[in-house]
Amino acid sequence: MAGVRSQPEIGVAVDRPQNGSFTTQAQSSLSAIFARRIKQSLSSILTRFHAGYFRISLSLGGQAILWKTLIAPTDDRSTLRHVLHMFHPIAFLVLWCFALVTLVLLSLLYILRCLFYFKMVKAEFLHHVGVNYLFAPWISWLLLLQSAPFVPPKTTSYLVLWWFFAVPVVALDVKIYGQWFTKGKKFLSTVANPTSQISVIGNLVGAQAAATMGWKESAVCLFSLGMVHYLVLLVTLYQRFSGSDRLPAVLRPVFFLFFAAPSVASLAWESITGAFDTASKMLFFLSLFLFTSLVCRPALFRRSMTRFNVAWWAYSFPLTILALASTEYAEEVKGSVAHILMLLLLALSVLVSLALTIFTLLNTKMLLPDNDPIAGPHHLPTVSE
Repeated sequence: MAGVRSQPEIGVAVDRPQNGSFTTQAQSSLSAIFARRIKQSLSSILTRFHAGYFRISLSLGGQAILWKTLIAPTDDRSTLRHVLHMFHPIAFLVLWCFALVTLVLLSLLYILRCLFYFKMVKAEFLHHVGVNYLFAPWISWLLLLQSAPFVPPKTTSYLVLWWFFAVPVVALDVKIYGQWFTKGKKFLSTVANPTSQISVIGNLVGAQAAATMGWKESAVCLFSLGMVHYLVLLVTLYQRFSGSDRLPAVLRPVFFLFFAAPSVASLAWESITGAFDTASKMLFFLSLFLFTSLVCRPALFRRSMTRFNVAWWAYSFPLTILALASTEYAEEVKGSVAHILMLLLLALSVLVSLALTIFTLLNTKMLLPDNDPIAGPHHLPTVSE
């Protein structure tokens, strides 16, 4: 046994899976897939998103300033105003915060669109409808500024914010109004459509905000600028030149802007003069007549109501502003007919806003359609390099 040589030991190496390395690779792969999907989703949103979605913030901002007016102290001793005055301030604060969050979200999306898809923004600026909605973000901010519960007028913060939101409106005025009478392809007779009145509304809302903080001269300047172009625009839209661009059926709710402009004008003039005088009443009656004319023609909007579209939000803001003007009118005349009219318009504006909010939440998949008449690739003009 001693002569038997000992056999060398053979070692078997077994590869053990490196659990830590495998887990890290799997996590990095999942993170890459997740990041890629987020990028694709964000890209899809930004390419379909456009300034027309600020119709939503316009409506919510209008509701905020409406309810701030209703719960404010008043000399009107009617039973209706007393009941509306019982609206709890916390509820108004929730409404204002909801409008603020919505506007911030829309603004962030549009900033991202400007950063990553500037050519599409430029094409939107050349679109005869899309360019008018570039006023909508600034109008929305001015409405929220006026209804802000913690930014009182005649303060430095209010003044700075007014300048920040009003200057872009004037800059767009210089660009767009100048094109109306200097460029052949951009003559008012060829590009005029109901959305062109948004530029007028921007000037009037800016005038109202300026008058609220006591800047009467600036308010009169913006008011005169808006009203002169409104008169020219109204005559042009009434004449309907054969060469003008027609609106797609899905955008027909923007016809409600016809009575939004005089409604805002009546409120702006009241802020300037300090009373809902004869001029404000004349503008209010004009808006009421235009509203009645449109309501009596439901066939005009039938094709636009077959399928949900974000353009439906164009109904809400004009109704809200008309209800706000009727509130000021009822407080001035203090008559039963005026209060009944105020109640009807107020109920209609609130119901429409609630219905649109519910429809939007139930139809989120239809918010960004491929065939949008403003942002769709077949509708936007081409941009030269």
